[in-house]
Amino acid sequence: MDLRDISVGFSRAALSLGFVVFGLLLAPVANAQQPASAPTTQTAVATNAKTDLKSSLNELSTMYQNEVQRLEKHQQQSKGLYDDGLISRVEFEKGEKALADARAKVEAVAKEIAAANQPAPELTAVDLDSPSSLAWSTGNSRVDNLIRQYGSQYGVDPYLIYCLMSQESSFITQATSNKGAQGLMQLMPGTAARYGVTNPYDVAQNIKGGTRYLKDLLMMFNGRVDLALAGYNAGEGAVMKYGYTVPPYDETRNYVKLILKRYGKKQAPKQVS
Repeated sequence: MDLRDISVGFSRAALSLGFVVFGLLLAPVANAQQPASAPTTQTAVATNAKTDLKSSLNELSTMYQNEVQRLEKHQQQSKGLYDDGLISRVEFEKGEKALADARAKVEAVAKEIAAANQPAPELTAVDLDSPSSLAWSTGNSRVDNLIRQYGSQYGVDPYLIYCLMSQESSFITQATSNKGAQGLMQLMPGTAARYGVTNPYDVAQNIKGGTRYLKDLLMMFNGRVDLALAGYNAGEGAVMKYGYTVPPYDETRNYVKLILKRYGKKQAPKQVS
C-alpha cells in the first residue's frame, strides 16, 4: 500500500454541534427562566466546535502543501539524475505520480475547507440520531452507507474506516498502487483472497474485506489503533517483528501519524502480554 497524506477531528466537532442542538431541543420549559447568558454559552460551544474543524482542515492543508514542496524538490533532483542516465524512467515516473497524488490531496482538502466555510445546515431529528453523518463524506452516498454498514457489523468506528480509506485511495474505486494494492481500501491480492474478496474493485466487497482486516488487526493488537494501522500498511508480521511497535519504516510511520492526526483519537499505549 502506498503512503498517502491526512487530517483531524471531524467527528469530534460534529458531535459537539449535535450535543449542543440536542440540549436545546430537549430543554424543559422550566428552563425558560434561566439567565439570558445560557443560550449565549451554548452558541459559543457550537461556534468553537466549527472553529476547531476549520483549524484542523487548515492544518491538514499545510501538511499537504509541505509534502508537495518536498516532492517537487525531490523531482527536480530526480530530473537531473534521469537526464544523466543515473536513474530509470520507471523510478522517475514513480516520483511524478507521487507528486501528482500529493497535489490532488491539496485540491481535495481545499474543497473541504470551502465546504466548512459554508453556513451550517439546520439540524433535524435524523441528524441528531447520527451526528457523525455531518462530519464526513466520501462524496458517494453508497460508499458512505457501506462504510457505516460494515463498520457497525464488525465493530469498527466508521470514521476510522473513512480516514484509512482517504489515505489509501482518496476514495478512487479503481485505484491501483505500484505494489499491486487494489480498490478503495487498497487490498493486496493475498489479503483480498484471505477475506473472500473475488473482485477488489467491487465497492461492497472491498469495503467489507478491508473492514474485516482492520477489525482483526485491532483485535490482534489489543485495540491499539496505531499498531492496527501500522499492520494494515506494513503487515502484521512487521509490527510483531519490531516488538509490537510501529515499524521503523518512514512510509509506515508517516502513514500512521497522518491517519491518527485526522482520526483525532490517539490511544494510550497498552502492554502486550
